[in-house]
Amino acid sequence: MAQEVALVTGASSGIGEALARRIARDGRHLVLVARRAARLEALARELGDTHGVGAHVIVKDLVRPGAPRELVEEVARRGFTVDWLVNNAGFGTAGRFDRLPVEGELDEIRLNVEVLVELTGRCLPAMVARKAGVVMNIASMGAFAPGPYMATYAATKAFVLSFSEGIAAELGGTGVQVLCVCPGFTRTEFQEKAAVDVSGVPGFAWMSADAVADQAVRAVGRGPVLVNGAMNNVMTAALRFVPRGMVARAVSMFLKPREA
Repeated sequence: MAQEVALVTGASSGIGEALARRIARDGRHLVLVARRAARLEALARELGDTHGVGAHVIVKDLVRPGAPRELVEEVARRGFTVDWLVNNAGFGTAGRFDRLPVEGELDEIRLNVEVLVELTGRCLPAMVARKAGVVMNIASMGAFAPGPYMATYAATKAFVLSFSEGIAAELGGTGVQVLCVCPGFTRTEFQEKAAVDVSGVPGFAWMSADAVADQAVRAVGRGPVLVNGAMNNVMTAALRFVPRGMVARAVSMFLKPREA
């Protein structure tokens, strides 16, 4: 009989790593996916030693064409069944769109959107057939508003939110749970990689990756969307009553790079 696992993409750092630890704490076996083998191997050893779970590593660059299909096939070859699919892999770029390399923007769309949809599409039918499973998609508070100077990133996360809500409604009564997690400012490597200036963000606005992960796991089965943090919930609720043009101008002032 195939062993049920939680498949976590982007598991080598940040929210993905925190989610792997939190899921392992509940005794679930895992398949950890990312590009950095050493980090994945170290995390797998830690989870096995600490929680007594099987933590299996697959090193994969998911942006590469064909990689999502190869990943799902490799999981099956190893005798695993995906019970939880955690679509966490993603990245952001920052800057004025006309000054950013378009190849990087296309890779961003590929990883944040296309890979997420493909992995969901390849794993979901078996979950529906078993009448059990979880699809957890990691979006962002950026999904709720236009994102000047992070235009592609915000647009991809808006897609993830809409896609998750749509399939959650479709899957009602199937036994499969869908959750879209929308963190705000979270202390990870993301800001450094995206070259985002966050010096003006007050300390109280930040959450830890561990706190985001704990809230996400606890929220499974309670609805299709989780906005992490009370303050972030208030902000996203308020956005519904503000014209999007005004929101875009406000975000532009906040995210505008010094050199723009």
